[in-house]
Amino acid sequence: MINTLTRWEPVRELEELQDRFSNLLGRPLLRRTNGKEGITLADWSPLADITEDDQEYLITAELPDVRKEDVKISVENGMLTISGERRFEKEEKRKKHHRIERSYGTFFRSFTLPSDANADKIKAKFKNGLLMVHLPKNEKAKPKQIEVQVA
Repeated sequence: MINTLTRWEPVRELEELQDRFSNLLGRPLLRRTNGKEGITLADWSPLADITEDDQEYLITAELPDVRKEDVKISVENGMLTISGERRFEKEEKRKKHHRIERSYGTFFRSFTLPSDANADKIKAKFKNGLLMVHLPKNEKAKPKQIEVQVA
């Protein structure tokens, strides 16, 4: 057995640990080349808020730099799925990219429909990079006010 001294490089060990996690999760977290950051196009998933009132549920998803034509909404087996693509800007010959942190490519988000949502009446609006999906509630799920009569 040969004993050799090697220099401890904590950054390299962290990169190796990250690579192990990436392999475990099945996708890269951040790619590096020779200890330096590489330029990659990462997977991404839009952020979404879900709110509710007496009439409906509202899903608001952030889709900056996404065209309306590149967004698809589907409902199947009690799941609402928002999918699409944010395209990378056309590369110009005189421009070098040093860092790309915004994510591009295809995306999708799926949400389980609440049992009181009316899937047949879903409507969506897209404006200023925000997608708003309106999920109306069934009539029987809406609160009703009953007047009490005094006899």
